Amino acid sequence: MSGVQEQLEIRFRLPDGSDIGPKNYSAATTVTTLKESIIAEWPKEMENQPRTVNDLKLINAGRILENNNTLAECRSPICDLTGVTTMHVVVRPPSIERETKRKESKKSKENQCGCVIL
Repeated sequence: MSGVQEQLEIRFRLPDGSDIGPKNYSAATTVTTLKESIIAEWPKEMENQPRTVNDLKLINAGRILENNNTLAECRSPICDLTGVTTMHVVVRPPSIERETKRKESKKSKENQCGCVIL
């Protein structure tokens, strides 16, 4: 590689079928940085807005991309990242899972006996 960073043109396909981008990113850009960019550009009128990078998953060529990987590390030998690459964005539902876990833990505490037999 010469001293010039390779640029990749990426479009993000949102769950409703709309797109963010395409924009150019360096091959050294991390997936976390991509997710931060998506959150910043997320359409305000859409439901289910992501709040953190952990609320998003990026899928490229059938693989879920890990936050700490760079775009260069995400390359697949099957898929050449030339031209515009479309990555699919999946949003985790808002705290439904967390609320369910809290309710289950409260129920289990309510059903416990506090008696001590000596």
